[in-house]
Amino acid sequence: MSIGHTLLGLLESGPRHGYDLKRAFDEKFGHDRPLHYGQVYSTMSRLLKHGLVEVDGIEAGGGPERKRYAITDAGVTDVERWLATPEKPEEYLQSTLYTKVVLALLTHRNAADILDTQRSEHLRSMRILTDRKRKGDLADQLICDHALFHLEADLRWLELTAARLDKLREAVAR
Repeated sequence: MSIGHTLLGLLESGPRHGYDLKRAFDEKFGHDRPLHYGQVYSTMSRLLKHGLVEVDGIEAGGGPERKRYAITDAGVTDVERWLATPEKPEEYLQSTLYTKVVLALLTHRNAADILDTQRSEHLRSMRILTDRKRKGDLADQLICDHALFHLEADLRWLELTAARLDKLREAVAR
């Protein structure tokens, strides 16, 4: 996820302080990975340097000055460009799990055990996500669906690989 573009998009509804941006980000996107304040302020500094935001006001308080940021026309254009650009599909052609299976076969270890252990971990994750989806709002349901569909595809791969272990053992032994 592009944190810079996400913060810019959040600014389109109106100027905000860094604290407000962090809170909005965490509420909408950061359930599992909330932003650190330092990440917000370093990103805003970079966006300011590139002319994508401007300081709309500074408030003095008991602590450090609070800057209120506003998106510039260049920032709006940048967000529009980012939203229109499709994400590269993740093809997983260099899978750590595949590497583990092949290494297990090359070193005469039990690759089926690796697949079984991974299958159990995937099923555990799916149960957690399904529970979260059941209790969540629409946004949480959609993000959980996305993760669940990926885990289901992984499970299909685990089953297919388990069924082909003997052939794979022969192929990697050559």
